[in-house]
Amino acid sequence: MVHLGPLPGAPGFDDDFDNLIEDAVTDAERLEAAGFDGLMIENFGDAPFFADDVPKVTIAAMTRVVSDIAAAVGVPFGVNVLRNDALGALAVAAATDAAFIRVNVLSGQMATDQGPIVGRAAEVARMRRSIAPDTLVLADVFVKHATPPPGLSLEQAVADAAGRAGADAIVISGPATGKAPSLPSIRKARSAAGGLPIVIGSGATAASATRLLDVADSLIVGTSVKERKLATNPVSERSAATFVKAARKGKR
Repeated sequence: MVHLGPLPGAPGFDDDFDNLIEDAVTDAERLEAAGFDGLMIENFGDAPFFADDVPKVTIAAMTRVVSDIAAAVGVPFGVNVLRNDALGALAVAAATDAAFIRVNVLSGQMATDQGPIVGRAAEVARMRRSIAPDTLVLADVFVKHATPPPGLSLEQAVADAAGRAGADAIVISGPATGKAPSLPSIRKARSAAGGLPIVIGSGATAASATRLLDVADSLIVGTSVKERKLATNPVSERSAATFVKAARKGKR
């Protein structure tokens, strides 16, 4: 995971965009050197987030950063525009040849700290068809930092995302950044996903990688490969290499 610092327009932006880009490219290069199969790039530093329609300056800035990362690495990469701007992510993906986007709420509705967020699967499917037909959609179900509607089961939400919303893979996360989902919840998602890949969206560590990969297909990792295990810190080359070594053992 390449967690971008506050972008232009965000409250925390420090007016040094060149340094932000340099830091992002360095993180990407370290992850590639450690052996990661791909990268995900997101505007992690832009909190507090807009719900599902970020300012145009955010899309412009992300396109610039992602383009520079793409020029520096040779592995596939994807984009997540927080909190849930899937259409913006598709725009960045189309401009940078990203392999995938991550969508926190593709279908249904979740209660979040940005207020209620409603999935826009119909718009995503049509825009993808128009500008980025080869870009995969990784859809979170019961995404972290959010609460599902009463009465909706994880299995039903996964089935809806997989069968009706156009997801190409299902992302299952824990309750918050750095927190892993339970093994039973991963198994429930697997049973309802109709054969789609299951991706762990938070909380993976070198110690848990093998166990998680027994029930999932891939892992998104950020916090545990950062210096001092803080999501806002740079990637630790040592921690990243240790994680990849552990994950490779889990996929033998």
